[in-house]
Amino acid sequence: MQFSAFDAYLFDLDGVITPTAEVHMKAWGEMFNAFLAGFPGQEPWTDADYFAHVDGKPRYDGVRDFLTSRGIELTEGDPSDTATRQSICGLGNRKNETFNEIIRRDGVAPYPGSGALIDALRVRGAKLAVVSSSRNAVPVLRAAGLEDTFPVIVDGNVAKEQNLAGKPAPDTFQYAAEQLRVEPSRAVVVEDALSGVAAGAAGGFGLVVGIDRGVGPDALRRSGAGLVVSDLGELVA
Repeated sequence: MQFSAFDAYLFDLDGVITPTAEVHMKAWGEMFNAFLAGFPGQEPWTDADYFAHVDGKPRYDGVRDFLTSRGIELTEGDPSDTATRQSICGLGNRKNETFNEIIRRDGVAPYPGSGALIDALRVRGAKLAVVSSSRNAVPVLRAAGLEDTFPVIVDGNVAKEQNLAGKPAPDTFQYAAEQLRVEPSRAVVVEDALSGVAAGAAGGFGLVVGIDRGVGPDALRRSGAGLVVSDLGELVA
């Protein structure tokens, strides 16, 4: 079925609508490299670590999975931990502070191709939602001037409130489809992260679109993408 033949479109945010994935990568790198400096023999954080262990996942899951990959054990801690505490939650909160500081300082704008596609879908009357693991989705959308564009925003805060499993589980996408009152088979998932693509593939959605922002088209297809593009502007026509 063609991309334009569906009723609803569920977009990830970072790396899909806005280039904030780059900000996340920078914030993760600053935080983890400072942390790893206290562990002699550890190699520095790289972009490959981001794509393999963190991209698209809830923040604390990303911290936990990366530390596991390096054989480092930390106490779980609590979401209320300060950013200075050496715990999984503390490190996640430290990264979040860095991310928000960069957004406040530099602002954010949507990818031109993504903005063009969203405008075209709005004109067509398609139902739209943002489904993001980030707890910063609303501030980012507000900074990009898109907060009112999406009647349904399922972010990390909503996932916690509704007890929804994070990506690669399909729960957040399925919840968004329920809120839009559309069957998953009539909806498209648009993702750039392997975990998000896998979530869409597992949720019974009509189409999963993978955007190659660096992870590679073959990896996106192996994770379940039925269509891979390098920019959403390719889908406007």
